Amino acid sequence: MMETLFINYEEAVAIILFGIGFTMVLFQKNLIKKIIGMNIMDTGTFLFLASTGYIRGRKAPIIIDGIQKTEAYINPVPSGLVLTGIVVSVSVTALMLSLTIRLYKRYHTLILDDIYLLSRHQAEDR
Repeated sequence: MMETLFINYEEAVAIILFGIGFTMVLFQKNLIKKIIGMNIMDTGTFLFLASTGYIRGRKAPIIIDGIQKTEAYINPVPSGLVLTGIVVSVSVTALMLSLTIRLYKRYHTLILDDIYLLSRHQAEDR
């Protein structure tokens, strides 16, 4: 078991990163910490995809020196998925941060439980 862990250490690190981010999203009350947790989860996912697409001894799929055999190159699909995921992740993070700023301006706190209670009190006052 330990031998396969050391051979696939990239995947093990990716799973650990995802777990750290997931626990932050579940257990943190602060919205900024939840956003950081989601970014850590994204990083773990990107590392996992990149490590599964990489094959030792092969090169990026750019034809150089006339080598056209597919055995000489890595699979380009995981790399494309990672690049697309990074773009989406940055966009979602920007949206989450802008909504967090609006919530802070309205409720003057970033603690999720306090925001919920304040929103309930405001709804009852109407």
